[in-house]
Amino acid sequence: MKIRHFISALILLILATVYSCNVKKHIPEGEFLYKGAELNVNTESEIRGLDKVEEELESLLRPEPNSKFLGMYVGLWAHYKGTQENPGFINRFLNKKIGEEPVYFSQVDPSRTEDLILNRLENRGFFYSTTDSEVLRKGKFAEVDYTALISTPYTLTEVEVERDSMEIDKEIIAMMQETALDSGSRFDLNTLNAERTRIDSTLKEKGYYNFNSDFLIFEADTNISDSLRLFKLYLRLKKNVPTNSIIPYKIDTINVFPNYSIDEDAEKLDTSFYDNKNFIQGNLVFKPKLLNEYILIEDEQRYNPTLSRLSSNRLSTIGNYKFVNLRYEELSSNDSLGHLKASFYLSPMTKRSVRAELLAVSKSNNFAGPALNLIYRNRNLFKGGETLNLTGSMGYEFQIAGGEDRKGLRSLELGLKADLIFPRVIFFVPIKEKFSYSVPKTKMGLGVEYLSRGGLYNLNSVSANYGYFWNANRFAYHEINPISLSVVNLSKTSPEFDQILDDNPFLKRSFEQNFIAGINYTFNYNKLNDRFRTHGYFLGVGLDFAGNTLSLVDRAFGKDDGKFLGLEYAQYGKVDLDLRYHWNIDKNQTIATRLFGGMGVPFGNSSSLPYVKQYFSGGPNSVRAFRIRSIGPGTYRPENFDVNSYFDQSGDIRLEANIEYRFPIVSLLKGALFMDAGNIWLMNDNEALPGGKFTKTWWNELAVGTGIGLRVDIQFFVIRFDLATPVRVPYLEEGERWGNTFDIGSKTWRRENLIFNFAIGYPF
Repeated sequence: MKIRHFISALILLILATVYSCNVKKHIPEGEFLYKGAELNVNTESEIRGLDKVEEELESLLRPEPNSKFLGMYVGLWAHYKGTQENPGFINRFLNKKIGEEPVYFSQVDPSRTEDLILNRLENRGFFYSTTDSEVLRKGKFAEVDYTALISTPYTLTEVEVERDSMEIDKEIIAMMQETALDSGSRFDLNTLNAERTRIDSTLKEKGYYNFNSDFLIFEADTNISDSLRLFKLYLRLKKNVPTNSIIPYKIDTINVFPNYSIDEDAEKLDTSFYDNKNFIQGNLVFKPKLLNEYILIEDEQRYNPTLSRLSSNRLSTIGNYKFVNLRYEELSSNDSLGHLKASFYLSPMTKRSVRAELLAVSKSNNFAGPALNLIYRNRNLFKGGETLNLTGSMGYEFQIAGGEDRKGLRSLELGLKADLIFPRVIFFVPIKEKFSYSVPKTKMGLGVEYLSRGGLYNLNSVSANYGYFWNANRFAYHEINPISLSVVNLSKTSPEFDQILDDNPFLKRSFEQNFIAGINYTFNYNKLNDRFRTHGYFLGVGLDFAGNTLSLVDRAFGKDDGKFLGLEYAQYGKVDLDLRYHWNIDKNQTIATRLFGGMGVPFGNSSSLPYVKQYFSGGPNSVRAFRIRSIGPGTYRPENFDVNSYFDQSGDIRLEANIEYRFPIVSLLKGALFMDAGNIWLMNDNEALPGGKFTKTWWNELAVGTGIGLRVDIQFFVIRFDLATPVRVPYLEEGERWGNTFDIGSKTWRRENLIFNFAIGYPF
């Protein structure tokens, strides 16, 4: 009975909505609402690529009619209601957000559209085609049917280059050996323009500084056959092309201003000569020998726009210069060769700076809270582009939405870190880097950190690293640290924490191995940030290996105690894979997905990963329907969800999948619908964590949750709120893991099943 009443009410609601969205009564007298156009295409013969031609012709059907939703003109209705006399707040709001201006038939010009279709067909080689149109009116609505009869296209027989004795003619003839204008291809104006652009770009790479694609002209001869639609192309230079446009240029002089200012007079500055380049500066600001390594152009070299652009890019990536300008000046020219002077004007940034950052932090370890960073930066420290960064940090972190039984997880973190960055490769033997896009940088880091975790223990650590990072192109980033060291000292443990370690030998071992010496590598390929892309991708790979070199040294000296300088070291290998795909439906709507897989394998003298290297699941950047670090490993469930269980729920393997639909609400406020799945597992059996080992039925142990979110997005800063609930709980008995009562009216259900997350930034 209740279901029948519900269906009846739903039908009445739909009928009321349809009636209320009826726009016919709002259409002015004498006007017809434009419903759109239909294009019917007929051909004289079979045409290759006809679907693309039809798609291009349909794009010419203008204007676009008003949009519909479930057959209703919702946006148009909102406009009419919002522009009537005394519309009221709600109607004004709807008009502002979803309203659409009406598109009337009086705005349509069918004859103009026919001309556009014919013109486009001729540009694609379909000469002598015909078009027609018919206007269909019904009531207060009108639409147009267009018909296009596409003729048999003209196809190419050959391309002939009209030549002279000039060097540029020989260059063009050589380029036409790789032309896209193949025999049998259809006449296409776009292809001809693209070919002119290709020749222009290639000629500039060969030194033709003043050349322009407009100097080239294609002429088509269609009178080569009486029975077939064929044409022959002739390529030539236009008449009266300036002489300096058809000769190559070489670079005679290269000037570099390492400390350029518009207030300085170059003639009064000292000039040093290195590698056939003039380095013009007052006091020594940048060592010429080092600055020269970033410049790819050379004297006596022909002008090359690619090398010029890459030289500017490399100088910009040093990190010392606010502006990098490369200007060319013509010196002289004759009938066969021109001469250029190249000048690099480099405007440096402020040498020293201090910055304070007050942050609300949501870290990868799933803690959140306020933090303060003080950063001192000294650029060009040794007059070779070096940068020294000193960072002092202080943070107080706590768990958000931890639940009544998960309270007490707090931490105080103090740190001091120094990074010295060289904009070149520093190695024990000289290395001439060949990266043209950007400059590889060498980073040496040293840091100390103090961590007090909720009265349970204190952790003191010292870390050092030596490595390299660089951008292979605008999407690919590499970072490798051949030397990565950290020493961790666990102190001031509470009796409660000592009991936690005694109950879990694997966890105890993960804290005892307090020396990590290894190598790590990171690769990111990121195509998510370009808004104009419909499809965005991200691939992240992380490799981390520790203890292998120390183990070999131990064996070489006949030792096998797993210690170095009296410190027990960890041995493991770890691999992370992060895949993300964003489908940007439009500039405001996105479907974002992520797959993450990570695995760490302890070996040698290690039975588990060091605690700082282990995986956790649950929380604002993970499976959001479960409290922070409350999932797994596997089907393991602590007897009590409290501070103690926090440390048990870590693992050697992590698998997660996420999908999220992001949409606008108002102004800077955006919404999201999401679903997450994942868990962690152990590589080896642990009696303290039954059900935690990874098995072939891992897929049956995934936690799944769904929810809604709000984001305050001001482009460079995002505050995120997510409300989620579990739909699959892995630690329940098989057969009971799926499902949720969704008793939103129950206070007990809300407390146990609604998880609120706060974070900074998008989760992926």
